[in-house]
Amino acid sequence: MKKLIALVLALVLIGAVVFFVFFNNKGGEKDLLARVKERGTLVIATEGNWSPWTYHDESGALTGFDIEIGTLIAESIGVKPDFRETEWSSILAGVDTGVFDIACNGVGYTETRAEKYDFSTPYVYTEVVLVVRGDNDSIHTLEDLNGKVTSNSPNSTYATLAESKGASVVYVDTLGETLSMILQGRADATLNAKGSIEDYLSEHPDANIKIVYSAPGEPVCYPVRKNADSASLLAAVNAALEKARQDGTLAALSTKYFGADLTHPM
Repeated sequence: MKKLIALVLALVLIGAVVFFVFFNNKGGEKDLLARVKERGTLVIATEGNWSPWTYHDESGALTGFDIEIGTLIAESIGVKPDFRETEWSSILAGVDTGVFDIACNGVGYTETRAEKYDFSTPYVYTEVVLVVRGDNDSIHTLEDLNGKVTSNSPNSTYATLAESKGASVVYVDTLGETLSMILQGRADATLNAKGSIEDYLSEHPDANIKIVYSAPGEPVCYPVRKNADSASLLAAVNAALEKARQDGTLAALSTKYFGADLTHPM
């Protein structure tokens, strides 16, 4: 009888372990790419207010360079893009916690970011420009930012660069706010992507700002969560970008939104 009871208890224990493993690791064998395909959507973080990367056109539709490429990547995987608009300060944190699968928002690659995120191959290379008000004659180089006030999005590579040069950074959320700070005299300068500043000037040709310095910026890539679980999604993103690079789609989109092919290192 004791042996029978022991056998029954053993079977119950084994069953409990199997039950626990199954329900607590349900889907555990499926990596991020498999879950994306099962879900049928690729959740993409973007600002929606940084032209020409990601913005709303006159009809209110979300569009831009990163929106088109994000859509291309989702279609290559076989799912629909699900763009989630959010402030810049929440984008990378959302990727890190799994709220977003990837971020399509002109994210520059840095070694510091690479410690926390895995990055796709670069899909565009930009210039960083130093912008001041039209009547400002005291700032001409990055070294001139020492002791000055700049405006930028928090945790952006531009804010980090300005701070490294001795500037005090006032944090704002959008490019429009950034340039308004300069026009109002509340900030001395800003660092930003050349394409975005040129796009702003094309829409506001009388804006009293000027570019006084430019230099190659970081390569721009798509970040995903640094996790073995995410490796397959990163590979799928890279495959989509390589196809777009080889068939000329990437260069065509760059020319469409930036007026030049920025898909090669400067």
